[in-house]
Amino acid sequence: MVTRPPSRPRDRHHHYSVYVVELSDAVWNVARFRQANPGYVLGKPFVYVGMTGLDPDLRFDRHMAGIQSNRFVREFGVRLLPRLYEVYNPMPYRGACEMEVELGIALREAGYGVWQA
Repeated sequence: MVTRPPSRPRDRHHHYSVYVVELSDAVWNVARFRQANPGYVLGKPFVYVGMTGLDPDLRFDRHMAGIQSNRFVREFGVRLLPRLYEVYNPMPYRGACEMEVELGIALREAGYGVWQA
């Protein structure tokens, strides 16, 4: 008889994630994006930082399909950058809301071009 290890109850309140989407260089041609990033350092990536209750891969697919999507991700989204966010996930809703802002600030301070909804 094979026995399964006891399963850990999943805390349903810790299923939120932050995510970072790389944006194409063409986003720099949009005046609103440039105005939001006066400290952009030439050569650094352009990114969108968001939070979701979905898996980040599914959320990215929904952006690209135009479902509850951000214009910059829909028009300029290239791919997810999990190395910038995976360490933080999953987390409770409030934590994800705060981390979205903090991560965006940290990336902007590092010279990235950042957009947040």
